Amino acid sequence: MVAQASMSGSVLADGSPMSSVEFSGSLVKKIKGKQYQAQVFAKGDRLRLEYKYAIRTERGYAAIEIIRLDKSETWYLLAQQKEFLVTGLDPDDLLPISQALPGEQERVLVGDATAAGRAAKLFEVQTDHHGRVERFYEWVDVETGVVLKLVSRDREWSFEYERFRLSSQPAYYFDEPQGYKRRMTATTPQGRG
Repeated sequence: MVAQASMSGSVLADGSPMSSVEFSGSLVKKIKGKQYQAQVFAKGDRLRLEYKYAIRTERGYAAIEIIRLDKSETWYLLAQQKEFLVTGLDPDDLLPISQALPGEQERVLVGDATAAGRAAKLFEVQTDHHGRVERFYEWVDVETGVVLKLVSRDREWSFEYERFRLSSQPAYYFDEPQGYKRRMTATTPQGRG
C-alpha cells in the first residue's frame, strides 16, 4: 500500500502507520509541460504545501494547503478572507510519500541512484489503478524510504524534490490557523499541481 499526501506524513492507504518521518523540501511537479512548485513540510501523517503560485478555489486563491491524513481532510488557507476551505481527501490526487504505489503490480530494482542529492534506490514500477495500466521510474530515499522522484513512462507527468532535508517541523504548521473561519466545500480547487 502507499502513504500519500496531496500536491494539487503519513499513513499507508490500508490505514497502517508509517514511520514518522519529518522533513522539508522544494518540490517540482510537471504535468503536460506545465510546472508547479511548492515548499513541502512533512510531520508524520501531516503535510503542508506552500505553493509558489496560488491555486484557485471557489472562494478565492490559496497559497497554502495543509493535508491532514488523520482527519482525511485537505485545508486551503485563504489569507485575504481569513478562512480555510476544508475538502475531503481525493485518493487519486495524492502525492506518494512511501514507495508502494496504488494498484502496484510489479516492482523491479534497477539499481543505486541519486535524487535530491541523496542516496536512493531506483525502481521500475508497473501499476493497474482503476483499470489504467501505467509504468513509472521511482527514486526512493535509502535512509527514510520517502519517494524523492517519480516519473511516468506513459504520460507527461513527474514530480521530484530539488531539495530534501530531514528536520523536525513545528506542530503549528499543521494546525487550524488561529483567527480563521472554517468553511466546508465539496469541490476540489483548480490549478493544482
